[in-house]
Amino acid sequence: MSGAREAVFTVEDVRFAYPGGEPCLDGLSFDVLRGERLALVGANGSGKSTLLHILDALFVPSGGRVAYLGTALSEEALASPAFGPRFRQEVGFLFQNSDAQLFCPTVEEELAFGPLQAGWAQGEVLRRIEDTLALLEISRLRSRAPAGLSAGEKKRVALASLLVLSPSVLLLDEPTAGLDPRSQSLLLEILEALHARGLTLVTATHDLTLLPHLADRVVVLSEEHRVVADGEPQRVLADTELLLAVNLIHAHSHRHGRLVHTHPHQHVVAHDHGHDHHHEHGE
Repeated sequence: MSGAREAVFTVEDVRFAYPGGEPCLDGLSFDVLRGERLALVGANGSGKSTLLHILDALFVPSGGRVAYLGTALSEEALASPAFGPRFRQEVGFLFQNSDAQLFCPTVEEELAFGPLQAGWAQGEVLRRIEDTLALLEISRLRSRAPAGLSAGEKKRVALASLLVLSPSVLLLDEPTAGLDPRSQSLLLEILEALHARGLTLVTATHDLTLLPHLADRVVVLSEEHRVVADGEPQRVLADTELLLAVNLIHAHSHRHGRLVHTHPHQHVVAHDHGHDHHHEHGE
């Protein structure tokens, strides 16, 4: 039970549509509690990534309200010296594509960029860089160019560029996409350790095999861009009818003589997880 934990984010009847497009979020309401591991789950196109962008105040909702620690996310709030810099330091966004996040000549400069923009003293910046590189076991990459790194190394550098600012919330968009099994396992271990330190993690994914490793609570988005379930991973994963309805698994029919038997299967995703596709046997 969450008890009386503080709501980090409050999402109230949020709607969003790109200019000239159909709605991609349609009346979403839920809270994200302090210290939670929350997964946003839905098929491709359900609005998961858009919702993360709204939580990071990169997109403004077409309707409804999103608040961070009780303060509505608005252009005015983000422009305020009392709120904007604190929000940007406390909330980090790990993009699905690390190349979109890494732009400095070296890993060290990548990690220094945020603290220097925040006006930190040089000595504090260097200390935080060393601590963060050690935490993610990438000290050897300090003088390397991010463009020449492997996908797993880029992901850890992108994460390090957020952690160097000591955020309390991480927004993660398909964090294991494109990673080999070893890199995926390492990243999941890092995220588990960060959660144990008290960080709030909000992860968008359509990979059901990751839920037990990424989440204590799951919010399911339908292809109509609404919240259709909110609960523990075990309960969501056991609800075959729900997963079929939101297109996270699909049914295969098999003929055994005169009997046709249907099995629900999870969609095969493009990530390299070291698994074949997961399937459950239903009645």
